Amino acid sequence: MNVLYKYTKIALVAQYGLALTGLKCYIFGMKSNQGTLVSYKNQPAVVVGFDGDKIEIETANGVKKVREKDFERLHAGPVKKLSEVTQANVTEVDLAEAWDFFSGETPMFLEIAELAWGEFAPSAAWKIWTIIAASPWFNATSPEQPITLRSKEEAEAIVKKASAKNEEESERAAFRARFAATLKANGGKNAAAGDVALIDSDAKYLQDVEALALGKSEKSRTLRESNRPETQEEAHRVLLATGYWPLWKNPWPAREGHSLQSSTVPVERPSDEGERLDLTAMEAYAIDNEWSADPDDAVSVDGDTLWVHIADPAASVGPDSAADKDARSRGSTLYVPEGAARMLEDRALEYYALGLAPISNALSFGITFTETGAIDDVSIKLTKIRVTRLTYAEASRRREEPQLARLFAIADRNIARRKAAGAVFIDLPEVHISANFDAEGNPTVSFVRIAAEPAADMVREMMLLAGEATARFAFKNELPFQYVSQESPEIPKDLPTGLAGEYRKRRSMKSRKVGTIPSDHAGLGIGMYSQVTSPLRRYGDLVAHQQIRLFLAGKKPMDVDDMLTRIAQGDAAARQCTFAERHSNLHWTIYYLLTHPEWSGEAVIVEIAGPICTILIPEFAQESKIPVPAAAELGSTIRVRAGNANLTTQTITFAAE
Repeated sequence: MNVLYKYTKIALVAQYGLALTGLKCYIFGMKSNQGTLVSYKNQPAVVVGFDGDKIEIETANGVKKVREKDFERLHAGPVKKLSEVTQANVTEVDLAEAWDFFSGETPMFLEIAELAWGEFAPSAAWKIWTIIAASPWFNATSPEQPITLRSKEEAEAIVKKASAKNEEESERAAFRARFAATLKANGGKNAAAGDVALIDSDAKYLQDVEALALGKSEKSRTLRESNRPETQEEAHRVLLATGYWPLWKNPWPAREGHSLQSSTVPVERPSDEGERLDLTAMEAYAIDNEWSADPDDAVSVDGDTLWVHIADPAASVGPDSAADKDARSRGSTLYVPEGAARMLEDRALEYYALGLAPISNALSFGITFTETGAIDDVSIKLTKIRVTRLTYAEASRRREEPQLARLFAIADRNIARRKAAGAVFIDLPEVHISANFDAEGNPTVSFVRIAAEPAADMVREMMLLAGEATARFAFKNELPFQYVSQESPEIPKDLPTGLAGEYRKRRSMKSRKVGTIPSDHAGLGIGMYSQVTSPLRRYGDLVAHQQIRLFLAGKKPMDVDDMLTRIAQGDAAARQCTFAERHSNLHWTIYYLLTHPEWSGEAVIVEIAGPICTILIPEFAQESKIPVPAAAELGSTIRVRAGNANLTTQTITFAAE
């Protein structure tokens, strides 16, 4: 220390009453005596005795015997008991002056303490140490080691950060108060928020609640700090109660890992025009529901050959391409009342959907039959076709026209063949649910009963024939392939009539299986079956097309293990997609009933089990359980009204009127 600094320091020592003897003791080492104040596991303790080579210290958890190396000395004392330390009062001081005084040095803890606080009781040393250790001006890690000084810029940055944190904590505390008041006022069961007490800036505190509600996180600090369960159901309820979400918000696709947006991974334009067989002389029909926007199959007949034409996205979506991987992660196109989130980007429709342009590219399956109507042979070609689009209703009205009549005849023959093989036909109500939004973002929900149309049955049979023929083609050519099978159902012989019987049949069906070994599909009455007719909508169908194209090109096809991996990944994602669709349909049904509390309608009793019966509501294609109404019988029609609808739990009850 230079002479000038030495005398300056002496002057300050005199001003602040610095005890040089105590300082010297700290600098050259301190022996632990009874009453010495120490830091043990970052908590204060007092030396109260000695036992051989062990030192007895009083801690908040009682007296412990420790070695001297286990603690750090704070003050020689004497401190009589620990309560003096915990109850000590220490005045806040500006440590910036001490920092300035010790500029360029590495002072000890007691030097800073005696300079800043002057004389103080030994019992206050612990709280003073915590203040110095937390100070932005000093980097203090041990009361027995020299303390380094932070730079002014570093200290000011820490002060600024601490100030911002304190401000944020103050704002969060105010939010918690408003949050609790809002939930208490609004309840948040289903109705949109009423007298909302939150302010615009509170939205940031609800983002973790939204992440939990959408399945993007398993935790929510906001719910935890409000002593609320960290569940998706509670998060959904809270978001409705606060008005952060509108009543119609559908969280189910996100919870199942699906986006409401179509894929954005680019699909390239096909480049194999010159390799395609020209079948434009035939008229092919793409027949679907009136709301269909992605036609991917068409049918035509030429002499004794049935042609089933399928969209050909595998022309540019090859195995393990970026578009293929994204489609695999989605499993299928997601269809919810809000619209469709396609597994391939929307531009794929421009390239591959059938009938959107005068000439369409296709992968076409030419099928010939035996005299009994069984499949005799199949040829698979890359083609270009001319397609006429029809709705099911239009095709049904025109079924006597020559070309359509031949298609209907093939379908009728195939239905008879499948029935003879034990196929199960189930006729339960189907409903198309749509949610259309106006310019202000308000939805209108509509339910359209899907009418039974002969053309729908005809198209179904064409697709089944294509699936059966392709399965036989793959098996014959020893091509590793995706096969779909189903075990025989156990259908009771004494089936009731009407919807009750159809319901019982559905309950009897077994789950389908997907793999690379062909087996009976008992439900369809087909000995060997694969799905190949929706490569724009189902990933498994796209993989099947990729395998067929490799075979047709004379290239090495994917092996069994590769196929199994792709099938398993795509099928798992497709199941999640199915769950998302089911939950979404129920979500919008409940929303409709909440916004139409006056609703009542017809229901059919399809099962009775003791005092409880299962009803089917055709208007919504929705089933529920209610107490058996007086004098009700299986299959009878009753009128019901809805109640206790809850969006967050996806529950709704119906009662007989």
